[in-house]
Amino acid sequence: MNKKEIQEIKRRFKKDAATFTRLCGCYVDADRNKVVKFGETFLNLDDEELHKYLEITKKVLSGSLGNNLLELEFPAAEEAAGGKQQFLLGLRQSLLKSEELLDAFFDLIIENYNYVGNYLILIFHDAYDVMTKTKDNNKLDESEEVYEYLLCAVCPVTLSNAALGYREAENRIGPRIRDWVVGAPDSGFVFPAFTDRSADIHSVLFYTRDTKSPHAEFMENVLGCSPRLTATEKKLTFQNIVKDVIGEEDETSRTLFMDIQGNLNDLIPVLPNDEEPQPVIVTQTAISEILSESGVSEEQAAKIEKSFGTAFEEELPNADQLVDPKLVEQNGRRKEKLELLGQVASLKQQLEETRALPVTDADNGDDVPEVKTYDVILRVKPEKVSQIHSDMINGQKCLIIPLDENEHAAVNGVNTTV
Repeated sequence: MNKKEIQEIKRRFKKDAATFTRLCGCYVDADRNKVVKFGETFLNLDDEELHKYLEITKKVLSGSLGNNLLELEFPAAEEAAGGKQQFLLGLRQSLLKSEELLDAFFDLIIENYNYVGNYLILIFHDAYDVMTKTKDNNKLDESEEVYEYLLCAVCPVTLSNAALGYREAENRIGPRIRDWVVGAPDSGFVFPAFTDRSADIHSVLFYTRDTKSPHAEFMENVLGCSPRLTATEKKLTFQNIVKDVIGEEDETSRTLFMDIQGNLNDLIPVLPNDEEPQPVIVTQTAISEILSESGVSEEQAAKIEKSFGTAFEEELPNADQLVDPKLVEQNGRRKEKLELLGQVASLKQQLEETRALPVTDADNGDDVPEVKTYDVILRVKPEKVSQIHSDMINGQKCLIIPLDENEHAAVNGVNTTV
């Protein structure tokens, strides 16, 4: 799935566009007991309740692809009879009206989902009449197919904070009654995936709110798919690999790491905002070149390359998944500062060389080895040189530089009004 396909589905999650046929749920306590189960015809819900559920469905399709949203593929074993894909197909075909299948689905999550606390399992059924689109993205008034899918959200349920409030029945301020509140989804999925604007029963789109610690056990044991690393996990893994080898305590190591980040960032093409960039895969060869450009020693580079190959053996990362924008920005500012300092040093050297010039012997015109330091050094446009002359003013020898009305002067780099 790409961003446009995700947005196409997500745009329908509002009251006047939603076509969810059914909603079912199961509230689970911290001891993994089923507290309550329910099933509703979605469009029969009260407006306030319907809007709250739609907010939850939107969250399951939020975040960035490759980080919050991971497309997983079913292995062949899970597409055979008794596999997880076959189970989800059966659940979809039942239109969420089979109590037996729903119980099995809730049990599957309860047994395999690692979460401490209470949570709510929600599952929605939808049938989206996919309209044909022309090449210029205009819709034709004809159906391409009916995309029938399930959307699942697992939401933490927490006790509201203790606070004071107005107790209307007693007409006084007192402790507010604490309620169990359903939060934003922690994990979820959409099955089947909506690939090329069509149902892809071989894939499922998994959602995680926490990109540092996604529920890999959910991907593997509930959905039956091989877990994938999020972009955040890839970035942290790469950073740890590099820092374990080059260190991170001293300024030299930090500078080296920022150079690596900067060179990685150079791999990412700069495109217009409305254009989706093609992923740039970082191979071991690319890593080797980047480490060399950054000044990493051959011994250190060999260790990093080996660990990189082991960590990303299953799936090579994209360049943008390894880059920390903040570090790239810091590195850019550091290089600008170094360049500026170099320019200042060069100008100082030029100034010293200009001030220390050989003196010409007035008698024979030969240069003598002695050096004279000048107190006044002028830098003017070539056409002004012939206009400069000296004169005695109030007994003081002065250098006179005529200025036209529209001309300006700067003394020691400071603009001067004359």
